[in-house]
Amino acid sequence: MASVMQTFTMALVALGVYALGKTFFWPTMLAVVSDRFPRTGAVAMSIMGGIGMLSAGLIGGPGLGYGKDRFAAETLQQTNPAAYAEAKAAAPSKFLFFSEVSAIDGKKLADAKDAKERTPAQAAIVAADQQGDRRTLKADSYIPGIMALIFLGILIYFKSIGGYRVIKIEDAAKPEPVNV
Repeated sequence: MASVMQTFTMALVALGVYALGKTFFWPTMLAVVSDRFPRTGAVAMSIMGGIGMLSAGLIGGPGLGYGKDRFAAETLQQTNPAAYAEAKAAAPSKFLFFSEVSAIDGKKLADAKDAKERTPAQAAIVAADQQGDRRTLKADSYIPGIMALIFLGILIYFKSIGGYRVIKIEDAAKPEPVNV
């Protein structure tokens, strides 16, 4: 929704949906970990938080940067090949196992954004940058979609075993009954 918003109202709707997801995701994950693995105490919650932060910092940020570089460069190359040839960065952008891409040079992008009267090439660079932002948001939206499917699977699992139950430390040694 955020990748296609054009109005303030749409921005409020898109950000409201994001806020709802963010509000309920983290507390729910902490509650499930503390309820289902009581013997681990704060250790399991800390490990879960650490994995989340490491994945966001080590994979999320660089991955989104690569996506923006790739999508903006592809858009500029398709819409104005001459501007792309002039504006591409000297060093390629790369991420994990994905192919390298010659991104738009940051200095040339900043100059195009700051220009009072943009040349056609600068206008194409700025438009490609905006399109790259939007395509990156769309690509990034698959991650919470996949997570929603995983949570739905967990919900179905708990329904299949007779419902969600808190495991108490004194009960953790007993095997959990499974309804077949």
